[in-house]
Amino acid sequence: MKRRDPLPLPGQEGLADAAAFRTAAELGGDLVFIIDCAAGVPVYVSPGIDAMLGYGAADVHAQLTSNDTPGPLQPLCAGLAERLRRFAAGDGSRLRVVREFDLRRPDGREIPVEVISTLVPGADGTVSTLVAVLRDLSARRERERERKRFASMLNHEFRTPLSTIDGAIQRLEATQTGADEATRQRYRKIATATDRLIAMLDDYLSPERMAELGRQRRADTVAPRLLLDELVAQARMAGRPVTSGVEALPATLRADPAGLRLALKVLLDNALRYTPAGTALEVTGRREDGGVALALRDAGPGVPEGDIARIFDKGYRGANAAGVPGSGLGLYMARSLVEVHGGALTHAGREGQGAEFRIWLPVQLEVEREAERFPQGLASGQA
Repeated sequence: MKRRDPLPLPGQEGLADAAAFRTAAELGGDLVFIIDCAAGVPVYVSPGIDAMLGYGAADVHAQLTSNDTPGPLQPLCAGLAERLRRFAAGDGSRLRVVREFDLRRPDGREIPVEVISTLVPGADGTVSTLVAVLRDLSARRERERERKRFASMLNHEFRTPLSTIDGAIQRLEATQTGADEATRQRYRKIATATDRLIAMLDDYLSPERMAELGRQRRADTVAPRLLLDELVAQARMAGRPVTSGVEALPATLRADPAGLRLALKVLLDNALRYTPAGTALEVTGRREDGGVALALRDAGPGVPEGDIARIFDKGYRGANAAGVPGSGLGLYMARSLVEVHGGALTHAGREGQGAEFRIWLPVQLEVEREAERFPQGLASGQA
């Protein structure tokens, strides 16, 4: 059987190399298109491009040679003129280019593709041909998503009990002041081992780590005064008058800053939602029972007596929630976030006298001692 020439325009500069490239690529399952740089037209397009992109060879030719409104296929050869100009000027850095982008099919669906294009110089050293491999990245993207989902699941399954252990041991250290030395040493060993395991999750199994290698471990300390200052600023931005009473607080707490900020935001959102516009708020912070107490008090109607026992229950909405948007999950979530840190979220107000929610958090002794040794450095690190 007579062998067919793979290219419709044999004899041009660089086409012999292009033919070999095309044959190797298509045997590997990739699609190929070849551009005659002198004429600016496609001279070959793999037949499978129709199944992948929904466009035939005629569509590729029409869109890549059109000077009218750019079509979805024009990114396939984006930047070719500049690459040719730079090569002619002696710059060979753009001979091979790898790009990823989403390409819109005729049915409107977008498909992620990778285009690896190479300029092929002819015998006289000038570029006459561009050859490119076209790959569908859908399967690769799905595998990446699956890996991230799996890593996220493992991270969550390990982190939740570790965070609970970490919070419990912090609370024991803060409250069991009468424990003997052997017991305190056991507390320290548990805390150290928990820190090491959490650090390993951050370094090797977090979604952020998988998405961005080399990223620093996320912050695990926060300045309580900074948290309260942010809370006051948010309340004032909402148009509320706020008084603030902050006593001597430790420079830092060992905690997840984002988690505590979210818990405080829930308390502020509740205060804004259940009190009349313009009602004053009070923010306080002080040392208490071996830890710190951060509180938000409003001057609204308060929590009905019959609801106080259940306000932290998952999905529970009180008698005063009628007509107020919400899901009953805010306080439940805030308490969970606080308890993970070994703390407690409580309600201290009375019906008719306003609501007061207080977050108590243990002070990690080693962090506090380090803050006392280097107060300015730690404070600036949190700012």
